Amino acid sequence: MTIMIIGLLIFLGSHSVRIFAENWRQQQIAKLGQNNWKLAYSAVSIAGLAIAIYGFGQMRLDPIYVWFPPMGMRHAVALLMLPAFIMLVAAYVPGNAIKAKLGHPMMLAVKIWALAHLLANGRLGDIIFFAAFLIWAILAFKTAKKRDRLTPPAPVSTSKMATVATVVIGLVAYVVFAFYLHAVLIGVPVFG
Repeated sequence: MTIMIIGLLIFLGSHSVRIFAENWRQQQIAKLGQNNWKLAYSAVSIAGLAIAIYGFGQMRLDPIYVWFPPMGMRHAVALLMLPAFIMLVAAYVPGNAIKAKLGHPMMLAVKIWALAHLLANGRLGDIIFFAAFLIWAILAFKTAKKRDRLTPPAPVSTSKMATVATVVIGLVAYVVFAFYLHAVLIGVPVFG
């Protein structure tokens, strides 16, 4: 579990620079340049995520159970992940009304994902893993909204086509992940 926690600290720590050290971040961007900053940030993030995922897998080999969630929680996760996938896609499809309305759909998707998985997993490692992401997403969303109040983002024109595409892509991604990729990548079938 220690490896997983180290990975989480690296990954979520790098993603928390805007929350806790925005001035330092701006100084580094000015010193290194935008592209070099993004390269360094990406390298640290990928390394942290890889370590966290490896540690998560290792934790599952010798789990410590805190509680045993009722079977119905798995159904709740399946239901909650539908809007999470749509919000995740909304973060990337330009001109969709979901992003225009919510502002930061990626962080909302992470909140839903983390909370849903906290409900359905009772191992200590799972609780630490998903709680860390939930706490980060709450803090990141709060900080992003504060930035938006100080410097409102420019209005974006939206189209029904972009919004429909967002929902359709989100639903397709959900189906592919839930019915196939979750079992392949995570080792746990969603419906089974």
